[in-house]
Amino acid sequence: MAREIPDLHATVRTGTGKGAARQARRNGDVPGIVYGGGADPLPINLDFNKLLQRLRAGRFLSTLFNLKVDGQEDVRVICRGVQRDVVKDLPTHVDLMRLKRTSRVNVFVHVDFTNERAAPGIRKGGVLTVVRPEVELNVLAGDIPSSIVVDLTGREVGDVIHIGDVTLPEGCKPTVERNFVIANISAPSGLRSAENEAGDEGEEGGEE
Repeated sequence: MAREIPDLHATVRTGTGKGAARQARRNGDVPGIVYGGGADPLPINLDFNKLLQRLRAGRFLSTLFNLKVDGQEDVRVICRGVQRDVVKDLPTHVDLMRLKRTSRVNVFVHVDFTNERAAPGIRKGGVLTVVRPEVELNVLAGDIPSSIVVDLTGREVGDVIHIGDVTLPEGCKPTVERNFVIANISAPSGLRSAENEAGDEGEEGGEE
């Protein structure tokens, strides 16, 4: 199931050049440009506070947005660059690229874990340790999954779950080629402590 694409609101920037960009910043906006997709470049302004909030939330450069501009048709875009003030590190300009539904794009997708009760390791008190709550995937812009699902059925203490163990939605592939770890089921803390104590006693006995 495709996930809901967040909206990114903007207004058309009247005028071009540095003067118009400076005026936008004085008005509390961040100037930007939308290009690609077989259409003419469109100068826009983005609300500074809302943009900063999204930037601080992370993954801005790998999130697909539904750009909404008054008087324009909605279009899907991805950020291809954020210029920042060298002193304050605040955004001063944004480059957005239009995408077709058939375009491929790298995005971070949330990982959901299901059937914990069907995992013997967890029923025994094991702890699910999530190494990657999100995974970067290469997907079609028109079919971004809401999440990928990891089925924990039958998983035991000590099991390690790799990306290769997960059935990805059709058309999706990891951006990283290696078979990286997503999660593991570790032993209960009490059991680990007991094993550590046993190991210490064994070492002490060996010294004698």
